Amino acid sequence: MYKKILFIFSLISALSCQAQLKTFTLDEAVMQQARAFKADRLSGFQWIPNSTNYVYYTDGNSKMMQATTSDAKAKELVTLAEINAVLGAKLKSFVGLEWIDATTFLISENGKYYTYSLITKSGKNIQDTSETSENHTFDATKNNLAFTEDNNLYFLNKNKEKIAVTSNSDHNIVSGQSISRNEFGINGGIFWSPKSTYLAFYQKDESEVADYPLLDINETPGKLVSIKYPMIGQKSEKPRVGIYNLATGKTVFISPKSGNINDYLTNLSWSPDEKYILIAELNREQNDMNLNVYDANTGNFIRTILNEKNNAWVEPEHEAFFPNSKSNNFIWFSEKDGFQNLYYYSIDGKLIQQITNNKFPAREIIGANTAGNEIYFKATGSNPTNMLVYKVTLKGKQTLITKEEGVHTVAVSTNGKWFFDEFSNHSTPSKSLLYDSKLNATSLLVSKNKYEGYQIGTSEIKTIKAADGATDLFTRLIKPSNFDATKKYPVMVYVYGGPHAQMITNSFLDGANLWMYWMAEQGYLVFTVDNRGSDNRGFAFESVIHGKLGVNEMDDQIKGVDYLKSLPYVDGNRLAVHGWSFGGFMTSSLMLRKPDTFKVGVAGGPVTDWKWYEVMYGERYMDTPAENQKGFDEANTLNYVNNLKGKLLLIHGTSDDTVVMQHNFALVKKFVEVGKQIDFFPYPMAKHNVLGKDRVHLMTKVLNYIIDNNK
Repeated sequence: MYKKILFIFSLISALSCQAQLKTFTLDEAVMQQARAFKADRLSGFQWIPNSTNYVYYTDGNSKMMQATTSDAKAKELVTLAEINAVLGAKLKSFVGLEWIDATTFLISENGKYYTYSLITKSGKNIQDTSETSENHTFDATKNNLAFTEDNNLYFLNKNKEKIAVTSNSDHNIVSGQSISRNEFGINGGIFWSPKSTYLAFYQKDESEVADYPLLDINETPGKLVSIKYPMIGQKSEKPRVGIYNLATGKTVFISPKSGNINDYLTNLSWSPDEKYILIAELNREQNDMNLNVYDANTGNFIRTILNEKNNAWVEPEHEAFFPNSKSNNFIWFSEKDGFQNLYYYSIDGKLIQQITNNKFPAREIIGANTAGNEIYFKATGSNPTNMLVYKVTLKGKQTLITKEEGVHTVAVSTNGKWFFDEFSNHSTPSKSLLYDSKLNATSLLVSKNKYEGYQIGTSEIKTIKAADGATDLFTRLIKPSNFDATKKYPVMVYVYGGPHAQMITNSFLDGANLWMYWMAEQGYLVFTVDNRGSDNRGFAFESVIHGKLGVNEMDDQIKGVDYLKSLPYVDGNRLAVHGWSFGGFMTSSLMLRKPDTFKVGVAGGPVTDWKWYEVMYGERYMDTPAENQKGFDEANTLNYVNNLKGKLLLIHGTSDDTVVMQHNFALVKKFVEVGKQIDFFPYPMAKHNVLGKDRVHLMTKVLNYIIDNNK
């Protein structure tokens, strides 16, 4: 009797506790993951140069706090209100601040740039740019500010005089901007030399690139806006590198040495002494790369330092890194041995040392010590869902800095003796640590779980075998908070599946979006598998997709479905799939080429026929139709429309300049031709990603469609 009463009391207590938990809305899940639910961190952490002091921001990034390695108790250093009062400015955030020295920093708002001294508590306006200017880039002295207007490049000197570097009236000639559609690690087109003697820049000639029309419906009548969009197999942009000499006002140009005007120029870097420019030149087929050295004054070719070839592809993504400002020896990234490792070269082309030899990829160099003999870099370590930080000497002695597994962001002090580490993992929302040179850790901040008090499900990470029977694939399964293993649950499979992306990480929520947990609370399981071809697993894992996009990826996704169907609590007759971009291609491919698998699919911004995708990305993975017609035909979703059995919703932003709407329109047209009913929803004027409050509308559309039709 006592046990029965105790059981009833415990049950009532559990139900009462659950009843007190809050539920989050889909609006909150979409809009508040990085806001109200964001973990506590030391926002904007920066080391003060040549110091053991550091700063971070509080109060909405309007207050700067300072602490030291010897005393972590932070004190207020300065506020935006104080700076605005001195400058007569309207600065709204410290984010983007750059230190000039240990007591002076550069801060900006809406194209107005100011310096402020912490010693004198005074400052001044040093540069002003127009509203039409873009790509603002200061030199190392913070005296000269380069920028673009329209398609030309300019700079303001220390006297605020505007100097034209280029003055092309032909709008097809574009200077100082990113080229190659931001492939090959390119994220800008302006490169000051270390001592500000020269200003190098990318230039592209788009005169032979096709104009692609986008419709602006905000005009009356509607207006066609043309963008340059080089499709696979068609004419592409022609790149050059310009080197402007500030003293003479003259520019020399470097074109592809091969003479093939469509080859790629990328990964530009300056030698510390300003004598040389290093440029990776990649053939259009993207299987043959030379790292070339040029004379910075004349633009003349000097030598090829190294060459890499691969029958699949070669993809240089990192410029040469010079660890010592007094030496022209440099670090180069290469995955020629199967994993991206670091190699130490001299400027004359001698391989001095392979300094890492890991069976996992190095991803980014974050700095070097002042002596230039120790490099700090990010890498996954043996578990590819992690992102750890290591240090390695130029002799190859490697040490793991970050001691806990997870996804880490590290900032190294100027002298290389202190490391700020902020990370999360499956069970840690965020933790901020300070390591000394012996890697002893001091805890600075541990975030509470912002989801406490909410009904939120659980996520579990496991591995399954790929379709090859040998390769491990990571999976993530999200279950509702009231999960009952005796019940049968429908499943939504979320897929991306393409290169340069990894959906499952050892971070808080395991790399998932919060809306996935909302979906789980509606009585769903939400499943993801990172198939072969996805990121951070090495070249062999990633390159199986070459020439046949979708084939191995789909086979691996079906292995994920097989795993789901083996679980006693999965309703194998109620499976849905959703993805965007490459995930949209995967979703439509799965619905059409594996038609008995999924009952419902929602494909957003999908590639439907790869011949309509851009040159740089598309030819790397598929070659051209002239070289690989069989691969293009096999991947073309239009060839499988008769197979459709389930409910399919296609979505596209009407101003998408990444995956143009021709993809979805052509697929819809094909469905009409064969008499197949599907659903289609456009997002007017949206680009490739639907953002802001419109994203709430998008996810409501996607998830309601799945819930309503997966019955």
